[in-house]
Amino acid sequence: MLVVMKPHATEAEIEAVVEKIRTLGLTPHPIPGAQRVAIGVTGNKGSLDTGQFETMPGVADAIRVSQPFKLVSREVKEEDTVIDVGGVPLGGNALAVMAGPCSVESREQILETAHAVKAAGARFLRGGAFKPRTSPYEFQGLAEEGLKLLALAREETGLKVITEVMDAETLPMVADYADVLQIGARNMQNFSLMKHLGRLRKPVLLKRGPAATLKEWLMAAEYVVAGGNYQVALCERGIRTFETMTRNTLDLNAVPVLKALTHLPVIVDPSHGIGLRAHVAAMARAGIAAGADGIIVEVHPHPDRALSDGQQSLTPREFEDLMKQVRVIAGALGRAV
Repeated sequence: MLVVMKPHATEAEIEAVVEKIRTLGLTPHPIPGAQRVAIGVTGNKGSLDTGQFETMPGVADAIRVSQPFKLVSREVKEEDTVIDVGGVPLGGNALAVMAGPCSVESREQILETAHAVKAAGARFLRGGAFKPRTSPYEFQGLAEEGLKLLALAREETGLKVITEVMDAETLPMVADYADVLQIGARNMQNFSLMKHLGRLRKPVLLKRGPAATLKEWLMAAEYVVAGGNYQVALCERGIRTFETMTRNTLDLNAVPVLKALTHLPVIVDPSHGIGLRAHVAAMARAGIAAGADGIIVEVHPHPDRALSDGQQSLTPREFEDLMKQVRVIAGALGRAV
């Protein structure tokens, strides 16, 4: 259920509704909006009587929410969520551009990349310090040393840092260094980790699992939001299909469908989505044209020598060219970069 307050409802009236929800053994989720506050209600096993809220002072309406992903649904919050990452917006009219190497490999590599993507127009630096790999014999990342190098790059460039969290055990360490916590595709349904993220109150970029439906993906996001952390963005990074000519199949259908279903920002990862450097730019352009709120792109100064994902990483020059194209598309859609 969603209890919609009147535009000029007082704090006391809002608190009275919150307390009423608690007395019913349910959980209230106040969601401030541009014009009014709405209060989501979770924890009920069946339908609730809307009448017990409709007559309360300050209440405009009580609405049953049809979607199982209640708090991330547009039924609960009509306007787009914009996450404030230390003064840099994630969501809204301005496109969020995240760029950097798959893995942090060295001081020289991450600093060179950070300065290059900053000059081209990126606002976020991506880079893996902990790398979950298909094979246990492949490069697994520099761990905390990699996090320290990301923090150094942030200090030199002002870029916000986004890096992957693998498990609850290393979550506190990563959270100390990162501005945005990336949850990789393999961890999308790690519900224990989702609950920890819900309590952390730090921006989260939740990647779609390789075989996850949109509903399953949104339900994973619901775990985080239900825990009290409303700073969640979704990342379409390609799904596994029968096609073998590309690494994954970038599901651009997901972008407009998600924008209709949820208020959360939607980011597209063209690098993992296709896995072929020559076609990453095309998929990035398509993602922006489809309505994505930003892109996350792998960039490496020497992709042929990269320790991971070199085949899908752009060079700094290629990324610079892509940014010129992104600005044109964004302008045509009335958006900023």
